[in-house]
Amino acid sequence: MTGRLIAGANSAYGYPLLIKQLWHTPLVQAPDQEIVYRDVSRFTYRQLRERIGRLASSLGELGVEAGDTVGVLDWDSNRFLEAYFAVPMMGAVLQTVNVRLSPEQIAYTIDHAGSSVLLVNDDFVPVLEGIIQPLRKVKALILMSDRAIPQTGGLSFAGEYEHLLAGASADYDFPDFDENTLATTFYTSGTTGKPKGVYFSHRQLVLHTLAQMAFLGTATKQGRFCRDDVYMPMTPMFHVHAWGLPFTATLSGVKQVYPGRYDPHLLLRLIKTEGVTITHGVPTILQMLLGAATAANTDLAGLKMAVGGSELPKALARQALALGVDVYAGYGMSETAPLLSLAQVRTEDLTADLDKQLDIRTMAGISAPLVDLRLVDRNRDEVARDGKTTGEIVVRAPWLTQGYADDPQASEQLWSGGYLHTGDIGVINAGGYLRVVDRIKDVIKSGGEWVSSLQIEDLISQCEGVSEAAVIGIKDEKWGERPLALVIRNARTGSELSDIRIKAHLKSFADSGVISKVGIPDRILFVDTLPRTSVGKFDKKQLRATYGNMAVVA
Repeated sequence: MTGRLIAGANSAYGYPLLIKQLWHTPLVQAPDQEIVYRDVSRFTYRQLRERIGRLASSLGELGVEAGDTVGVLDWDSNRFLEAYFAVPMMGAVLQTVNVRLSPEQIAYTIDHAGSSVLLVNDDFVPVLEGIIQPLRKVKALILMSDRAIPQTGGLSFAGEYEHLLAGASADYDFPDFDENTLATTFYTSGTTGKPKGVYFSHRQLVLHTLAQMAFLGTATKQGRFCRDDVYMPMTPMFHVHAWGLPFTATLSGVKQVYPGRYDPHLLLRLIKTEGVTITHGVPTILQMLLGAATAANTDLAGLKMAVGGSELPKALARQALALGVDVYAGYGMSETAPLLSLAQVRTEDLTADLDKQLDIRTMAGISAPLVDLRLVDRNRDEVARDGKTTGEIVVRAPWLTQGYADDPQASEQLWSGGYLHTGDIGVINAGGYLRVVDRIKDVIKSGGEWVSSLQIEDLISQCEGVSEAAVIGIKDEKWGERPLALVIRNARTGSELSDIRIKAHLKSFADSGVISKVGIPDRILFVDTLPRTSVGKFDKKQLRATYGNMAVVA
């Protein structure tokens, strides 16, 4: 259908949704606001915008043109933030390289993305030395370092970052171009085969930023992001644009703090000295932060933290609330840029008892603006929103990746039926709140019943003395599969923890109807560590490879 189009003046400006447009507001409203990098440097917004121009000029001198790809290997820093803007604003493509992948996977992603210039923190020089030889598309390296004498190894660099910026012009003329131009690319963690490349346009990232600002800014109280906040990421900037918050924080003109490589004691110090009020991260980083705060005998009152990447356990949320953290879960994935939903607590529930608040705060939450999120059955029919009926979570939104780079078959599977398939199973209640039940590949089928590994993990984590728990299905001749729990004892409170105590704890939930008795593991193993993916999730593929053929009963 074609409706009536507006006939504008010949001289009217079409205003493409380009990343450079995010700078209009902060340069007018907050030009002298600070952007801080550890205890290393401080810049105003005005100065950072000048540095963005200098970085673009430097890259141009190295031959970077529109359509080229520039990769970054760095911790969370002002340099990374400058690349977030300078590279796509040139019309080039920013590759945020996941430095937690294996060296072979890092090499694969750089080569597959076609990066011609790499900005490299000297912490990663040893890794790059071992993989640089086959990276024939890489034409130049730029060195970044906090050291007085950077380590260069045997690599040849076109220059050091600060030296190049000092000699470059800040007056780079960032052009207008089609808003659908590719802006960024990065790679999934590759738990199934090689890492897959996802990609996002200027238009998608600007719309994601606006929706995120609207979502966080319209919260009545809990989890609200406003101009008085001080933002610090605790999600790596190489991972899904640090959940898009650096773009949103910049548009908002708030003070920003970048912590470099994560150290819980440094994070705690920056929160206190810089007045950080809003952050985000995976459950593991929250656990580390709470441990540091407890050891330092300090609270975290005034800190708001969104938790995603994997389920937020109720026990961890309870601990965070006790230390003053306004903690709540979020949901998304690499393919969705990532915002899909947040567990915002409505005003009428802010005075609810702790258990009800924990129920709400640990849900995936309500859908973000512009997100069409549904649950469907195997026939792709939408299921009831009754808080009980499960279905696969499928979504549409204007910022979802349109496919995987150079992988048409996987792209078609991702977008089967015109909705992006998350691979997650969930339930939605009458109020529109989503709870993720499990990954389709991780759900356990035992005796004809479906057992949610995430639910059993969450309940085990609430048992006194448990630090962390992962649950997988192992083969069983009678039942098909049975759950196996792998548990890490809490160093301070777990000395008396036993499998009998955990089973009794789970039985109390089965007796009250929270779970089926089928969900109680026959076997519980105590382990020292649990393997994780590069983005902090339990690596259940590795756990199944290690324990999947174990006998159900020892």
